[in-house]
Amino acid sequence: MTARIAVAGFLHESNTFHPRLTDREAFTRQTLVFGSDWVHEWGASHHEVAGFLRELQESGYQAEPLFLGWATPGGPVDDGLFEEVADYLCRRLQGGTYDALLLALHGAMVTPRFADADAELLRRIRQVVGQDFPLAVTFDLHGNLSESITELCPLGVAYRTNPHVDQYECGRRAAGLLLRQLRGEIHPVAAIAKPPVIISLALQDTSRPPLAAFFEAIRSAEQHSGVLAVSFLLGFPYADVPQMGPSFLAVTDADRSLAQRLVAELAERLWNERTAMQTELPDATEAVRQALNVTRTPVILVDFGDNVGGGSAADGTVLLAELLRQGARDSLVCLYDPEAVQQCQQAGIGATLTLTVGGKTDAWHGSPVTVTGRVRLVHPGTYEESEARHGGMRVHRMGWTALLEMDGGNLLVLTSERHPPFSLGQLTCLGIEPRQLRIIVVKGAIAWRAAYLPIAGTVIEVDTPGLTTVNVHRLHYRRIRPMYPLWNA
Repeated sequence: MTARIAVAGFLHESNTFHPRLTDREAFTRQTLVFGSDWVHEWGASHHEVAGFLRELQESGYQAEPLFLGWATPGGPVDDGLFEEVADYLCRRLQGGTYDALLLALHGAMVTPRFADADAELLRRIRQVVGQDFPLAVTFDLHGNLSESITELCPLGVAYRTNPHVDQYECGRRAAGLLLRQLRGEIHPVAAIAKPPVIISLALQDTSRPPLAAFFEAIRSAEQHSGVLAVSFLLGFPYADVPQMGPSFLAVTDADRSLAQRLVAELAERLWNERTAMQTELPDATEAVRQALNVTRTPVILVDFGDNVGGGSAADGTVLLAELLRQGARDSLVCLYDPEAVQQCQQAGIGATLTLTVGGKTDAWHGSPVTVTGRVRLVHPGTYEESEARHGGMRVHRMGWTALLEMDGGNLLVLTSERHPPFSLGQLTCLGIEPRQLRIIVVKGAIAWRAAYLPIAGTVIEVDTPGLTTVNVHRLHYRRIRPMYPLWNA
């Protein structure tokens, strides 16, 4: 009889500094599917769950899709939703005749009750299926893993690229290892090391120094006999939880001492290079001044403080205000502002109106800005991305969206959902040709690069205020351990 492999995913990157919970509705507006109906959309994506399904199909195993939940990074996940999902998965696993489980987690999910919600979910699953049940987990590169992960799931594999464009391959690797375990070919054990270093988000492009050499090292380590997988998780600094920070995770074939030696060596190396993991960026005034004086366009202004993919407000106005103050032309800014979208819808296409936009979520991201412009378009806000982009998704949803054209050819994209700049489709679905713009503000850190870097003339990264500030000294941590550079040793 063909082995039946349960497949599920529950992923959220939780910013504990965000003032609002990520509730059930936030997941429903993106993906919250109990059962197998998610396969149509996500099975054709570049996400790890698509990699799970393809590896099982090509290896002749039967996939049993159980559940998939994903929401835009934001505040902690509501406890009620967490309990609903955990109870559902445990009931299905307890009542089914499954031979193994493939599970996609983020690694940085937090709820008000559980600082390490991913580990809590794994604990509950283990209580149902037992310690020896074959289980493989994939993690986002920005997971904050705790030491307990090595016992809860010895077979863990993380993405290796930032922007995350290898998620599909990560899913296939994890599934392939699980099938080898299921056949009795390997016996995974794991070790983890957590050096107390916060790696600046501005330096987290894995294809460039200082991190590229570490990913070359882990690939090299996997060539050694007995080594099954080595992962380097960069950590998610916008979660004030005890396990915050980078992790090295090694999985070996029944050789824990080898795994421990590998992660210890890598952790020591990162600690020794800790000063190289820090940098400084220009503020908004200086960055816009530079942007207005360069000749290679479009200029990509990177709004680090309002990094939507890191759980920020998405309505930060600091760069918009500065662009208007300095007289920018042919610029584009995206803002989350459902109220303004509704006003544009009511006014109708072609109408000219004055709006007060942005700065409505909190006091971190700038004050609301009053603008006047013509409604050029109103769009449902759903589009598809065919290429491998950060997040691995095929279908993107930014909710009803309005395009406002202001004086000087400046464009303002107003969305009803907080939407990260993972795809150029965010602009092209509105009829915007990005190459014709002089300045484009992207509310991100590194994720935007996969989509926007190929069309960029100049990139200027900006130290803007916000919940995802590149300067971690601005954040008020209470629960993390001493870490460099907050604790300088």
